[in-house]
Amino acid sequence: MLYHLLYPLHTSFSAFNVFRYITFRTIYSSITALAVCLILGPWFIRRIRELQVGQYIRKVGPAHQGKAGTPTMGGILIIGSVLLAALLWEDLTNFYVWIMIFVTAGFWGIGFVDDWLMQVRKRNKGLSARAKFFWQVVVAGGACTVLYLYPGFDTRLTIPFVKSAAPDLGWGYILFGTLVIVGSSNAVNLTDGLDGLATGSMAVAAAIYMVFAYVAGHSEIAGYLQVNYVEGSGELSIFCGALVGACLGFLWFNANPASVFMGDVGSLPLGAALGAVAVCTKQELALVIVGGLFVIEAMSVIIQVSVFKLTGGKRVLKMAPLHHHFEKMGWAEQKITVRFWIIAIVLALLSASTLKLR
Repeated sequence: MLYHLLYPLHTSFSAFNVFRYITFRTIYSSITALAVCLILGPWFIRRIRELQVGQYIRKVGPAHQGKAGTPTMGGILIIGSVLLAALLWEDLTNFYVWIMIFVTAGFWGIGFVDDWLMQVRKRNKGLSARAKFFWQVVVAGGACTVLYLYPGFDTRLTIPFVKSAAPDLGWGYILFGTLVIVGSSNAVNLTDGLDGLATGSMAVAAAIYMVFAYVAGHSEIAGYLQVNYVEGSGELSIFCGALVGACLGFLWFNANPASVFMGDVGSLPLGAALGAVAVCTKQELALVIVGGLFVIEAMSVIIQVSVFKLTGGKRVLKMAPLHHHFEKMGWAEQKITVRFWIIAIVLALLSASTLKLR
């Protein structure tokens, strides 16, 4: 919005020429989302507390009963900040921007209904797993179908560290892209179990995709690094910047001891947005490295459940997801969170090397 309002004025006032630069708008998109979270955070927490929307804590698992009743559904604030910043600073004629908005808003709605049923209507399980998965596939599948039909969209895969192999999935890309978005959404959701864990890790991953998006959208840099050039995808740097700013702003209140939790209304759309930007920038497989922490957390649940069913009750971990396993081992919550953040940063740096190592 600001881009469309102010950039045309550059012919009269040269200072407004800065709005043409993606880097400038990315910085201020991040600052905008951060500021909105910091300014509205205290009011939002008070309002949620007045409405008695408190976190339900299961009695099975680590002793987190002291957190019961902590205000939740903070994802309303996070995603609201992201979408506001994006609408203010993005070029709204850009196709990929609207794909991101559609996916993020769609998963935001799914998470909102789930949290509303659980936290407000006091239905302990919220949306059924089947209903939640169905609507996730509908939103992600719809976005990937539109991408597939978009003229010039490349359905070939980019394989990290390999430049010679680029398999073309054709219409199968719709299924693959849907899997990436839905899988990423649920992986972030599973990671959201300790104060600040998912929020901080998400900020790191979004920062890397901010770089990926800029590279993919810049023809000269993309050509030099031999990565797929996706015309127009540079605008997604601004969206990723908003994700980083919103996550950092929310972390101010979500750090241990958390004053508010994000809930599914935050974790589901954050993960979906990460998956969607990976698809749009043709860095889908790199997400396994960038979001390696989320992958590990999700795999720990899959392995735990699979072994439990196949062996009739045996467990690989003391508890899944993985962060709860370390809690059961006696690690302090803050120690687990900080160490997982370190892992997320190391994986992010490793993923950045895929731009050069091919």
